[in-house]
Amino acid sequence: MTARTPLLSVRDLKVHFKLASDSPLPWAAPRVLKAVDGLSFDIFAGETLGIVGESGCGKSTLARAVLNLIPATAGNIVWQGQQMHGASASVWQGLRKSVQMIFQDPLASLDPRMTIGQIIAEPLHTHLPQLPQAEVMKKVRAMMAKVGLTEQQINRYPHEFSGGQCQRIGIARALVLEPKLVICDEPVSALDVSIQAQIINLLMELQAQMGLALVFIAHDLAVVRHISQRVMVMYLGRTMELASKQAIYQNPSHPYTQALLSAIPLPDPKRERNKILQLLQGDLPSPINPPSGCIFRTRCPKAIAHCAEQRPELRSLTVDTQVACDLA
Repeated sequence: MTARTPLLSVRDLKVHFKLASDSPLPWAAPRVLKAVDGLSFDIFAGETLGIVGESGCGKSTLARAVLNLIPATAGNIVWQGQQMHGASASVWQGLRKSVQMIFQDPLASLDPRMTIGQIIAEPLHTHLPQLPQAEVMKKVRAMMAKVGLTEQQINRYPHEFSGGQCQRIGIARALVLEPKLVICDEPVSALDVSIQAQIINLLMELQAQMGLALVFIAHDLAVVRHISQRVMVMYLGRTMELASKQAIYQNPSHPYTQALLSAIPLPDPKRERNKILQLLQGDLPSPINPPSGCIFRTRCPKAIAHCAEQRPELRSLTVDTQVACDLA
């Protein structure tokens, strides 16, 4: 059986930010904030990888580093076999035609001075400048129809639309180039629950129609379960667990994953009252001064002395489960 070739391979990716020293001495070394600290994963054609974790764990930084919107400190990104480490701006520009992004705040990500038609057409003008204007508008109208917008809305401005409609515009802008991979950075967190369901279903329909691969970043584990085939759980810039959806939700291996899943509300009131919560102790440590050894040990109910001595690497437990815990 031939192994599948990933669309995108990320290996040992690190994004560190240098901050001013908190020491009054002028020669003191700067502090380092490790936003992403050695992540590795693959994305395959047509699949959805969900990324979850608490606020501040590095999810959005990871998304922007993959697109070189912020520079990576170390590591490598391979797109369809092409090494992107040290690539020129023109090479990255070519990559962005195939990899697009949907942002968290639907209204803030749209230029208020541009009409909807101009916003959706902008990627075509940037990446396909040779395309005739008539063909550009044909593609714009076709994409508007796919995301549930009408042709009569093409000359309206973003402030005339609801949050859900603005996110549809953002989706149309991301997909008008027919990319192979779309990174969704918490695309439904600013929307009402009923609108969230509409946008999630729209993304799944478009994925099926266009054969898209998705990276779906979210806080809501129930949403991630609905849309993803694999899930990566992040904590302080590192991967705690990477597994199939079935393995994550039916048999979570890492204590952090178990705690996150125990917090998901159950629709059955009786089961909700009787379930056992696995509460985490304390607050998220600072990425400037993370704990020694396992970075989760200060909040882990299963931590032992060994956990402070050595940082656990991501290892395979089963065919579809990798976990960074020596006790798993």
